[in-house]
Amino acid sequence: MPVSAAASDVQKNFGSYHDRALAGEAVRVTKYGRETVYIVSAKAFHELKQSQRHAIAAADLSAAEMDLISKSEVPAEQRYTLDDLT
Repeated sequence: MPVSAAASDVQKNFGSYHDRALAGEAVRVTKYGRETVYIVSAKAFHELKQSQRHAIAAADLSAAEMDLISKSEVPAEQRYTLDDLT
């Protein structure tokens, strides 16, 4: 669980929160009681960015990849309809 701090407190004591983030502890910054940003180490940031999926265009897929997709099936317990989304 990240430590939580008001933006005004972070502004006054940035060095302390910076050190906590470097030690691997995320800092949840709030303004008027609402979370606005997190302070994390550069290492944590880069790990998060690496874990993001990147979308590619269907036109960039090979014929073999398109064939695999067209033959794939969604398990019955995971199927949904558009009505489920509303």
